[in-house]
Amino acid sequence: MREQNVYGYVRVSTKEQNEDRQMIALEEFPVPKNHIYMDKLSGKDFNRPQYHRLMRRLKARDVLVIKSIDRLGRDYEEIQNQWRIITKEKRAYIVVLDMPLLDTRETGKDLTGTFIADLVLQILSYVAQTERENTRQRQAEGIAAARMRGVRFGRPRKEVPEEFWTLKEQWKKGEIVSRETACQQGIAQDTFLRWVDGR
Repeated sequence: MREQNVYGYVRVSTKEQNEDRQMIALEEFPVPKNHIYMDKLSGKDFNRPQYHRLMRRLKARDVLVIKSIDRLGRDYEEIQNQWRIITKEKRAYIVVLDMPLLDTRETGKDLTGTFIADLVLQILSYVAQTERENTRQRQAEGIAAARMRGVRFGRPRKEVPEEFWTLKEQWKKGEIVSRETACQQGIAQDTFLRWVDGR
């Protein structure tokens, strides 16, 4: 039987810069320093080269240690997908240090660890999804209530300048072109045409 390797994964955004906390937790597990992979990501870019390198090395019965479950993905759909790949396809184990129940290593000869961990992850996903839906509903209700109070959203509408009415007549007679006129007025062509239509 091949030797079981223990790996660690650390992910920080360029805003966080707090890999020390994650590194200390992994080293205390212990994960060998040369088995720890780390990605530093900007908020908009989720390309994870070190994570993909780690996935290529991870084999059946290896252990992947992470500080918290959100290191696996941006949302619970992605987290669940990575969880499935690691535990079902690669048949490796996961240990989440912040949540002792999320530990899929075998406890004796039964599969209790894996079963409980899968169950906890499903519950967390459900809670996260419900919270997202509740947040969206609260936002929609807040916007609707604000609109009823007369609050306008978006950028304030540009005031139609006095000279527009003369320009409108010239445009109707074909004396001027909308694009050039809009440019001279410092507005978009769409805005000029919207004003012409009375919107």
